Amino acid sequence: MQTRVNSTMTVSGAEQGSHCITFVNEKGGTGKSTLAVHLLVSLQAQGHGVAAVDLDTRQRTLSRYLQNRQQYHPQLPAVKVVVPPPSELDSRVEATEQECDELRELVGELARDHAFVIIDCPGSDSPRSRLAMTLANTLVTPLNDSFIDLDLLGQVEPEEFQVKRLSFFTETVWQARQQRALAKLPALDWVIARNRLTMLDARNKRRMNAALEDLQGRMACRYVPGLAERVIYRELFPGGLTLVDLANPQLRGVSMPRMTTSHLAARQELRNFMVALNLPLDGPVSG
Repeated sequence: MQTRVNSTMTVSGAEQGSHCITFVNEKGGTGKSTLAVHLLVSLQAQGHGVAAVDLDTRQRTLSRYLQNRQQYHPQLPAVKVVVPPPSELDSRVEATEQECDELRELVGELARDHAFVIIDCPGSDSPRSRLAMTLANTLVTPLNDSFIDLDLLGQVEPEEFQVKRLSFFTETVWQARQQRALAKLPALDWVIARNRLTMLDARNKRRMNAALEDLQGRMACRYVPGLAERVIYRELFPGGLTLVDLANPQLRGVSMPRMTTSHLAARQELRNFMVALNLPLDGPVSG
Protein backbone atom coordinates (compact mmCIF):
# COMPACT_ATOMS: atom_id res chain seq x y z
CA MET A 1 0.00 0.00 0.00
CA GLN A 2 1.30 3.43 -0.95
CA THR A 3 1.74 6.30 1.46
CA ARG A 4 1.61 9.73 -0.19
CA VAL A 5 3.98 12.08 1.58
CA ASN A 6 3.47 15.19 -0.56
CA SER A 7 2.50 16.13 -4.09
CA THR A 8 5.71 14.89 -5.72
CA MET A 9 6.99 12.06 -3.53
CA THR A 10 5.47 8.71 -2.74
CA VAL A 11 7.01 5.75 -1.03
CA SER A 12 5.77 2.21 -0.67
CA GLY A 13 6.73 -0.91 1.19
CA ALA A 14 7.67 -2.73 -2.02
CA GLU A 15 11.35 -1.97 -1.65
CA GLN A 16 11.50 -3.37 1.89
CA GLY A 17 12.33 -6.84 0.57
CA SER A 18 15.67 -5.55 -0.72
CA HIS A 19 18.19 -2.89 0.29
CA CYS A 20 18.26 0.36 -1.68
CA ILE A 21 21.53 2.31 -1.81
CA THR A 22 21.38 5.82 -3.26
CA PHE A 23 24.49 7.78 -4.26
CA VAL A 24 23.80 11.49 -4.21
CA ASN A 25 25.74 14.73 -4.17
CA GLU A 26 24.49 17.94 -5.77
CA LYS A 27 28.04 18.72 -6.93
CA GLY A 28 29.63 16.83 -9.80
CA GLY A 29 33.07 15.24 -9.89
CA THR A 30 32.95 13.57 -6.48
CA GLY A 31 33.24 10.01 -7.77
CA LYS A 32 29.62 8.90 -7.23
CA SER A 33 29.50 6.63 -10.26
CA THR A 34 32.94 5.13 -9.62
CA LEU A 35 31.96 4.22 -6.07
CA ALA A 36 28.54 2.97 -7.23
CA VAL A 37 29.88 0.64 -9.92
CA HIS A 38 32.60 -0.77 -7.66
CA LEU A 39 30.05 -1.47 -4.95
CA LEU A 40 27.74 -3.05 -7.51
CA VAL A 41 30.38 -5.37 -8.96
CA SER A 42 31.65 -6.27 -5.47
CA LEU A 43 28.16 -7.26 -4.34
CA GLN A 44 27.59 -9.23 -7.52
CA ALA A 45 30.91 -11.04 -7.08
CA GLN A 46 29.68 -12.19 -3.67
CA GLY A 47 26.61 -13.74 -5.26
CA HIS A 48 24.07 -11.03 -4.49
CA GLY A 49 21.47 -9.99 -7.03
CA VAL A 50 22.04 -6.33 -7.88
CA ALA A 51 20.21 -3.90 -10.17
CA ALA A 52 21.03 -0.28 -10.96
CA VAL A 53 19.07 2.87 -11.75
CA ASP A 54 20.92 5.73 -13.47
CA LEU A 55 19.06 9.01 -12.89
CA ASP A 56 21.74 11.09 -14.63
CA THR A 57 20.01 11.05 -18.00
CA ARG A 58 22.57 13.42 -19.56
CA GLN A 59 25.93 12.01 -18.44
CA ARG A 60 24.84 8.36 -17.88
CA THR A 61 28.25 7.46 -16.46
CA LEU A 62 27.02 4.44 -14.52
CA SER A 63 24.95 2.99 -17.36
CA ARG A 64 27.76 3.60 -19.89
CA TYR A 65 30.20 1.89 -17.54
CA LEU A 66 27.96 -1.18 -17.38
CA GLN A 67 27.29 -1.10 -21.14
CA ASN A 68 31.05 -1.11 -21.79
CA ARG A 69 31.34 -4.05 -19.41
CA GLN A 70 28.71 -6.08 -21.26
CA GLN A 71 29.95 -5.11 -24.74
CA TYR A 72 33.61 -5.94 -24.25
CA HIS A 73 33.32 -8.72 -21.67
CA PRO A 74 30.11 -10.66 -22.38
CA GLN A 75 31.50 -13.58 -20.36
CA LEU A 76 30.86 -11.58 -17.20
CA PRO A 77 27.41 -11.67 -15.55
CA ALA A 78 25.05 -9.06 -16.95
CA VAL A 79 23.72 -6.29 -14.73
CA LYS A 80 20.19 -4.93 -14.97
CA VAL A 81 20.52 -1.16 -15.36
CA VAL A 82 17.65 1.22 -16.13
CA VAL A 83 17.78 4.87 -17.20
CA PRO A 84 14.28 6.27 -16.56
CA PRO A 85 13.42 8.72 -19.35
CA PRO A 86 12.25 12.25 -18.53
CA SER A 87 8.54 12.91 -18.82
CA GLU A 88 7.23 14.43 -22.05
CA LEU A 89 4.24 16.09 -20.40
CA ASP A 90 4.00 19.86 -20.91
CA SER A 91 2.95 20.63 -17.35
CA ARG A 92 5.96 20.76 -15.04
CA VAL A 93 3.88 19.67 -12.06
CA GLU A 94 2.32 16.72 -13.90
CA ALA A 95 5.70 15.76 -15.43
CA THR A 96 7.32 15.74 -11.98
CA GLU A 97 4.55 13.60 -10.53
CA GLN A 98 4.80 11.15 -13.44
CA GLU A 99 8.59 10.86 -13.15
CA CYS A 100 8.43 10.28 -9.40
CA ASP A 101 5.61 7.75 -9.63
CA GLU A 102 7.49 5.83 -12.34
CA LEU A 103 10.70 5.84 -10.29
CA ARG A 104 8.90 4.55 -7.20
CA GLU A 105 7.28 1.78 -9.25
CA LEU A 106 10.58 0.91 -10.94
CA VAL A 107 12.44 0.56 -7.64
CA GLY A 108 9.60 -1.56 -6.30
CA GLU A 109 9.81 -3.88 -9.34
CA LEU A 110 13.58 -4.22 -9.14
CA ALA A 111 13.40 -4.86 -5.40
CA ARG A 112 11.25 -7.93 -5.94
CA ASP A 113 14.00 -9.68 -7.93
CA HIS A 114 17.22 -8.25 -6.51
CA ALA A 115 18.74 -8.14 -3.04
CA PHE A 116 20.23 -4.69 -3.70
CA VAL A 117 19.09 -1.75 -5.83
CA ILE A 118 21.70 0.97 -6.45
CA ILE A 119 20.56 4.43 -7.58
CA ASP A 120 23.09 6.89 -9.03
CA CYS A 121 21.82 10.49 -8.96
CA PRO A 122 23.02 13.42 -11.10
CA GLY A 123 25.17 16.20 -9.68
CA SER A 124 22.18 18.51 -9.24
CA ASP A 125 18.97 18.82 -7.29
CA SER A 126 15.76 17.39 -8.73
CA PRO A 127 12.48 15.90 -7.47
CA ARG A 128 13.59 12.44 -8.64
CA SER A 129 16.86 12.74 -6.72
CA ARG A 130 14.96 13.75 -3.60
CA LEU A 131 12.64 10.78 -4.04
CA ALA A 132 15.67 8.50 -4.51
CA MET A 133 16.93 9.76 -1.15
CA THR A 134 13.60 8.86 0.44
CA LEU A 135 13.68 5.36 -1.09
CA ALA A 136 17.20 4.69 0.22
CA ASN A 137 17.99 2.42 3.12
CA THR A 138 21.60 3.60 2.81
CA LEU A 139 22.35 7.07 1.47
CA VAL A 140 25.94 7.60 0.32
CA THR A 141 27.25 11.13 -0.27
CA PRO A 142 30.79 11.05 -1.74
CA LEU A 143 32.71 14.16 -0.80
CA ASN A 144 36.05 15.39 -2.10
CA ASP A 145 38.53 16.34 0.61
CA SER A 146 37.93 20.05 0.13
CA PHE A 147 36.16 22.76 2.10
CA ILE A 148 34.62 23.82 -1.21
CA ASP A 149 32.85 20.47 -1.33
CA LEU A 150 32.14 20.48 2.40
CA ASP A 151 30.07 23.59 1.74
CA LEU A 152 27.46 21.19 0.35
CA LEU A 153 26.79 20.12 3.94
CA GLY A 154 27.09 23.48 5.65
CA GLN A 155 28.77 26.86 5.81
CA VAL A 156 32.32 26.68 7.21
CA GLU A 157 33.66 29.54 9.34
CA PRO A 158 37.18 30.65 8.30
CA GLU A 159 39.07 30.58 11.61
CA GLU A 160 38.29 27.27 13.31
CA PHE A 161 37.13 25.57 10.07
CA GLN A 162 33.97 24.28 11.73
CA VAL A 163 30.51 24.16 10.15
CA LYS A 164 28.38 26.89 11.70
CA ARG A 165 25.24 26.55 9.55
CA LEU A 166 23.76 23.48 7.88
CA SER A 167 22.86 23.55 4.18
CA PHE A 168 19.71 23.05 2.12
CA PHE A 169 21.08 19.66 1.08
CA THR A 170 21.38 18.58 4.71
CA GLU A 171 17.80 19.75 5.28
CA THR A 172 16.72 17.67 2.28
CA VAL A 173 18.24 14.56 3.85
CA TRP A 174 16.38 15.37 7.07
CA GLN A 175 13.13 15.61 5.11
CA ALA A 176 13.84 12.22 3.52
CA ARG A 177 14.25 10.77 7.00
CA GLN A 178 10.93 12.25 8.08
CA GLN A 179 9.15 10.88 5.01
CA ARG A 180 10.52 7.39 5.62
CA ALA A 181 9.34 7.60 9.23
CA LEU A 182 5.84 8.65 8.10
CA ALA A 183 5.78 5.70 5.70
CA LYS A 184 6.93 3.38 8.52
CA LEU A 185 10.06 2.38 6.59
CA PRO A 186 13.41 1.52 8.24
CA ALA A 187 15.55 4.45 9.34
CA LEU A 188 17.86 6.03 6.77
CA ASP A 189 21.59 5.39 7.24
CA TRP A 190 23.43 8.44 5.87
CA VAL A 191 27.10 7.84 5.03
CA ILE A 192 29.51 10.61 4.02
CA ALA A 193 32.31 8.99 1.99
CA ARG A 194 35.52 11.03 1.86
CA ASN A 195 36.42 10.25 -1.72
CA ARG A 196 39.28 10.92 -4.13
CA LEU A 197 41.62 11.30 -1.17
CA THR A 198 45.21 12.42 -1.70
CA MET A 199 48.12 10.38 -0.40
CA LEU A 200 49.58 13.33 1.52
CA ASP A 201 48.82 13.98 5.17
CA ALA A 202 48.12 17.65 4.51
CA ARG A 203 46.83 20.18 7.02
CA ASN A 204 43.65 20.55 4.97
CA LYS A 205 43.05 16.81 5.34
CA ARG A 206 43.29 17.02 9.12
CA ARG A 207 40.98 20.03 9.22
CA MET A 208 38.42 18.19 7.09
CA ASN A 209 38.59 15.27 9.47
CA ALA A 210 37.90 17.55 12.46
CA ALA A 211 35.01 19.29 10.71
CA LEU A 212 33.37 16.01 9.71
CA GLU A 213 33.77 14.58 13.19
CA ASP A 214 31.94 17.63 14.53
CA LEU A 215 29.18 17.21 11.95
CA GLN A 216 28.49 13.53 12.61
CA GLY A 217 26.48 14.17 15.75
CA ARG A 218 24.69 17.24 14.45
CA MET A 219 23.58 15.64 11.17
CA ALA A 220 23.02 12.08 12.45
CA CYS A 221 25.39 10.78 9.81
CA ARG A 222 28.70 8.95 9.82
CA TYR A 223 31.69 9.49 7.61
CA VAL A 224 33.95 6.80 6.21
CA PRO A 225 36.98 6.71 3.87
CA GLY A 226 36.13 6.20 0.23
CA LEU A 227 38.63 5.65 -2.59
CA ALA A 228 41.85 7.55 -3.14
CA GLU A 229 42.56 9.47 -6.33
CA ARG A 230 44.19 6.89 -8.64
CA VAL A 231 44.77 6.64 -12.40
CA ILE A 232 43.61 3.01 -12.41
CA TYR A 233 39.94 4.02 -12.27
CA ARG A 234 40.20 6.03 -15.48
CA GLU A 235 42.12 3.19 -17.15
CA LEU A 236 39.47 0.60 -16.31
CA PHE A 237 36.43 2.63 -17.39
CA PRO A 238 36.60 2.08 -21.22
CA GLY A 239 36.38 -1.70 -20.73
CA GLY A 240 33.78 -1.46 -17.99
CA LEU A 241 36.11 -3.14 -15.50
CA THR A 242 36.71 -2.52 -11.81
CA LEU A 243 39.34 -3.29 -9.20
CA VAL A 244 37.36 -6.42 -8.36
CA ASP A 245 38.04 -7.76 -11.87
CA LEU A 246 41.84 -7.59 -11.71
CA ALA A 247 42.03 -11.17 -10.41
CA ASN A 248 38.84 -12.49 -12.05
CA PRO A 249 39.51 -15.94 -13.61
CA GLN A 250 36.76 -15.27 -16.18
CA LEU A 251 39.02 -12.59 -17.67
CA ARG A 252 42.08 -14.75 -18.32
CA GLY A 253 43.64 -13.68 -21.60
CA VAL A 254 42.21 -10.16 -21.35
CA SER A 255 44.82 -7.40 -21.35
CA MET A 256 44.81 -5.98 -17.83
CA PRO A 257 46.96 -3.46 -15.96
CA ARG A 258 49.91 -5.07 -14.21
CA MET A 259 49.10 -5.51 -10.52
CA THR A 260 51.09 -3.06 -8.43
CA THR A 261 51.31 -2.16 -4.75
CA SER A 262 49.07 0.82 -5.51
CA HIS A 263 46.40 -1.48 -6.95
CA LEU A 264 46.56 -3.75 -3.90
CA ALA A 265 46.13 -0.71 -1.66
CA ALA A 266 43.16 0.41 -3.78
CA ARG A 267 41.48 -2.97 -3.41
CA GLN A 268 41.93 -2.77 0.35
CA GLU A 269 40.32 0.68 0.30
CA LEU A 270 37.34 -0.81 -1.52
CA ARG A 271 37.04 -3.63 1.01
CA ASN A 272 37.23 -1.13 3.86
CA PHE A 273 34.53 0.99 2.23
CA MET A 274 32.20 -1.98 1.88
CA VAL A 275 32.73 -3.04 5.48
CA ALA A 276 32.08 0.54 6.65
CA LEU A 277 28.74 0.65 4.79
CA ASN A 278 27.51 -2.11 7.11
CA LEU A 279 25.17 -3.57 4.49
CA PRO A 280 22.98 -6.60 5.26
CA LEU A 281 25.33 -9.24 3.83
CA ASP A 282 25.02 -12.95 4.58
CA GLY A 283 28.76 -13.61 4.49
CA PRO A 284 32.10 -11.79 4.77
CA VAL A 285 33.17 -9.24 2.22
CA SER A 286 35.27 -10.86 -0.47
CA GLY A 287 37.87 -9.24 -2.67
